Amino acid sequence: MANSSFAATLFNVVFTPDNRTLTYNVEGVSNINQKISAELELIVYGLSAMKQDLNPCETAELKQGLCPMTAAPIKINSNLDISAEVMSNIPGIAYTIPDLDAAVRIKISDLDTNKLLACVEAELSNGHTVQQKGVSWTTAVIAGLGLIASAITSGLGHSNTAAHVAANAMSLFGFFQSQALLGMVAISPPPIVAAWTQNFQWTMGIIRIGFLQEMATWYQRATGGTPTTYLSQLNSMSIEVQKKIKRDAIPYTRDAMAALTREVGTLAPRSNADTTSVINEQRVVLHGIERVGFKARMETTNIFFTGYAFFIIFVLLVVIGVVAFKYVCEGLVKAGKMKSDQFTDFRNGWQTVLKGILFRVVLIGFPQMMVLCFWELTVRDSAGEVVLAIFTLVTMMCILAWACSKVVRIAQRSILMHKNPAYILYSDPTALNKWGFLYVQFKAAMYYCIIPMLIYILIKAMFVGLVQVNGAVQAVALILIETALLVGVCVVRPYMDKKTNGFNIAIAAVNWLSAFFMLFFSGVFSTPGIVSGAMGVIFFILNAGFALVLLLMVLISSGFALFTKNPDTRYQPMRDDRGSFIKSQTQLTTELDALGATARGEGKGQHARVDSDEDMAIDRQTMAAKEAGFSEHYQPAPPRGPSPQTQSPFGDNNTVPAGSPPSYYSQNSPQAVDRTASLRSEAQYRAANNSSPWQRGAGYDH
Repeated sequence: MANSSFAATLFNVVFTPDNRTLTYNVEGVSNINQKISAELELIVYGLSAMKQDLNPCETAELKQGLCPMTAAPIKINSNLDISAEVMSNIPGIAYTIPDLDAAVRIKISDLDTNKLLACVEAELSNGHTVQQKGVSWTTAVIAGLGLIASAITSGLGHSNTAAHVAANAMSLFGFFQSQALLGMVAISPPPIVAAWTQNFQWTMGIIRIGFLQEMATWYQRATGGTPTTYLSQLNSMSIEVQKKIKRDAIPYTRDAMAALTREVGTLAPRSNADTTSVINEQRVVLHGIERVGFKARMETTNIFFTGYAFFIIFVLLVVIGVVAFKYVCEGLVKAGKMKSDQFTDFRNGWQTVLKGILFRVVLIGFPQMMVLCFWELTVRDSAGEVVLAIFTLVTMMCILAWACSKVVRIAQRSILMHKNPAYILYSDPTALNKWGFLYVQFKAAMYYCIIPMLIYILIKAMFVGLVQVNGAVQAVALILIETALLVGVCVVRPYMDKKTNGFNIAIAAVNWLSAFFMLFFSGVFSTPGIVSGAMGVIFFILNAGFALVLLLMVLISSGFALFTKNPDTRYQPMRDDRGSFIKSQTQLTTELDALGATARGEGKGQHARVDSDEDMAIDRQTMAAKEAGFSEHYQPAPPRGPSPQTQSPFGDNNTVPAGSPPSYYSQNSPQAVDRTASLRSEAQYRAANNSSPWQRGAGYDH
C-alpha cells in the first residue's frame, strides 16, 4: 500500500487443507517500532473467504520479532492452524479451478489505535493452469500444416482447394495473433485470461531460447543499452507456489538490484539502502508486453530482439525449405520416383513462387513486427534496436503497400480491357503466384479488401504497441476497432464464398466479444472482483471452445486436401469465374494440342466417334479458350534457347526465361500488339451482337 511502513522482499504462503495449516515465510524491512496486531485474510475472486486475527504477543511463533515489531530487517517463519469453522467458508472451486484468482493478505495495524501501518499480499495457486506447452505446440503445428497443405495442393493443380485451405489457415493464424495481442494489453486481466493468452505468444515471436537470450543481451550492450536483470534476482525468492503474474501487477525497481518477489508484487528494496529509502522506493508496474515477456522467462529488454530474430529465422527457413523442395522434386523426377507432370508449374517458375511465398511471410509477420517495433520506439532499449525497429517498420509497410498497389493496378487494367478484374489476376501465372496471397481469399470484385484489412491490423498494432502506459485507452480502442471490422465483414462479406465468409464472420464476432471482456477487465466500469473473475472463466471457455472448433476445421480440410484424389469436388466453383482462368500451363498445352490435332484431322480412323455430349463439351471448351484468350496468350512452350527479356507494362522488369510459362505481360512485340487489337475488335463485335456467357460474373456488371 502507499506509505507502507513494511516492505516484503520475500513472502511465501502454503495452505494445506488436509491438516488445516497455513505456513508462511516472510522476509522484509520494517520501519515500525511498536506493538502491532495483524489480520490474515483469504480472498477468492474478490470475495473474502476467510479472516483470522493474529496477536503476535499471544502467538509463540510470532512473538519473536513481532512483539514488539522493531525497525530492522525481519524474518518470520510460522505455521498457523486454521479452525474447521473457517475452513468451511472456503469455496470448493479454490481447490480445482485452474489459475485460481485468490490471494492471502496480511494487514498490520497499531495495537492501540488500530491505524493501518502496512499491508502485504501474495497470490495463491492450486497448481492447475491453462497455460500449457501442449496447447502452444498443437496450435502451431495445425496452423503450419494448413499453410503447407495449401502449398502442396496448389502445386498439384487443385487451385480451388488450395485457395480455401490457405484462406482458412491464414484466418486461423490471425485469430491466434488476436489472442496474443489481448494478452499484451496493459490491463490487469484475471489470471486465467493471462494464462490462456500466453499460449499464443509464439505467434508474436515470444519464445525463449537460451542462446538467443544471450545474443539479445550482448547486442543490447553493444549498441548502448542496459539490460534488465530481473530473472537473475529470483534465486533468493520463492516461485514455488505462485505460477502466474499478479492481477494487480508486479512492482519492481529499475536498477541492477531490482527483484520480483514471487511474481506477486511487493516492493523489492536495494540491499544497501536504509529503511526510510526502502519504504519510499518508487514502484514500477510490470504489465502488458513486459508481463508477457517475463512470463515467458525472458528479460523485458530482450523481448523486441527475440521477436525480431524469430521473424528473420522464419524467413530463412522458408527460403531454405522452398529451394530444397525444388531440388528434391527435380531429383525424384530424374530418378523416376515422381511423375514428370507433378509440380510442373512450381518447378518451371519456382523463383516466382518463392517471391510470392516471401510476400505471404511478410503478411503473416506484419502484426507481430508492427506491435514490437512500435513498442520498441517507446521503451528504447538501445540505439541499435531502435534503428532495427524503424527499418523494419518502414520496410514492411512499403513492401505491402507496393504489393497492394500492384494488385489494384492489375485489376484496373483487367477491368479496362476485359470488363472483369479476375481475367488478368487469375489467368496470368506471374501475377497469381507473386501477388495472389493478397486477393485469392476474396471475391474477384473485392480484390481491394486487403487494404482495409492491413489498415485494421496497423491501427490495432499502434494502440497495443504505443499506448502501453494506459490499458483503459487500449481496451476502449480495441472494442471500437473490432466493432468496425465485425460490421464491415457482416455487411460487405468480401470473402470468396459463403463458407469462408461464415468462417471469418465467426472469428470477428469472437474477437469482438473478447475485446468486450477486456473492456470490463480494464476497470472502466469498476465491477466487483467476483464479476471480473466470473467473466475471466467465461472468456477462457468461449475462446478455448472456439479455437478447438477452428483447429478441427482446418485439420479436416487439410487432411482432405492432402489425402483425397480430387479434393476440388468438396468445393463449389467460384461465381467470379476464377476457375476458368486458373489453368495449369501443362493442362492448357495438352488441351490445345488435342484441339489442334482434331482440327487438322489427325488420328481419324484410330478412335471411335464421340457421342453428342462429348462433342458439345469440346465445342464449349474451344469457345471458352478462344473467348478467354488462351489460344492467344498460352502457346506451347518453344524449344529451349536464348530468349529476349520482356518488360512488364507495370514497371517491375519481369524477365521471362526460355522455356518458362509465357506471361500476360509479354506484349511488346508486334505480334502481341496485333493480337491485342484483334482481341479488342472481337470483344466489340460480341458486345454489339450478343452477350457471351463468360461475361456473367463478378466484375462484368461494373
